[in-house]
Amino acid sequence: MEKILVAPKGSSKNRKRIGRGIGSGTGKTSGKGHKGQNSRKGGGVRLGFEGGQTPLYRRIPKRGFKNSKFKTEYNEVNVYLLNNFTKDSVVKFDDFEKAGLIDVSNLPVKILGNGELKVKLEVHANKFTKSALEKIEKSGGKAVQI
Repeated sequence: MEKILVAPKGSSKNRKRIGRGIGSGTGKTSGKGHKGQNSRKGGGVRLGFEGGQTPLYRRIPKRGFKNSKFKTEYNEVNVYLLNNFTKDSVVKFDDFEKAGLIDVSNLPVKILGNGELKVKLEVHANKFTKSALEKIEKSGGKAVQI
């Protein structure tokens, strides 16, 4: 005897079929009432509209300056990740990409000073932190800012 999977009673409802005659309960005006903005095709108000009253987003005071429009975002690469490259090699943007160290290819690269560098490298990047510069030079390498 095979068992058939059946949804428990009351767990699923049939969708409401509107505009299917007077006997359906949602015929004629299809649950939209008579006339008015919301009964029309494309009717209704935009998000945040409060019937002509000044909306909340305009009533609340706005203060200060937000730098987020002008902020430069970087692909961040920590110094310890540079240990994956071979000794005395020149590490450029393409090398970071091939090694999978950066996520977004259209953002500049910034080298951060987290960890230790044990390999002598020439690193080309857009920005370096002070600690990253020190660690690269301490390992005998060179940091070149593009």
